[in-house]
Amino acid sequence: MRLMNLTLSIDPQTVVRARQKAEALGKSLNQLIRDYLEKIAGEDDPDKQIEEFKRLSGQGNSHGWRFNREEVHERS
Repeated sequence: MRLMNLTLSIDPQTVVRARQKAEALGKSLNQLIRDYLEKIAGEDDPDKQIEEFKRLSGQGNSHGWRFNREEVHERS
């Protein structure tokens, strides 16, 4: 993937605070902004989505409980 350079006009005090936040997160300001843009752009990488689904799937333990529609919709 080829990366594109982007020029932003940002208040210098905002940049200072953002750099501090990025440093606290162990990232560069560039990486922090890139991560944010990827998140709001809705990264559409099917392989990543599948891996995330696999990572999150099957980790629960129902302790033998089974779904029962009547019980779920039972009114008090």
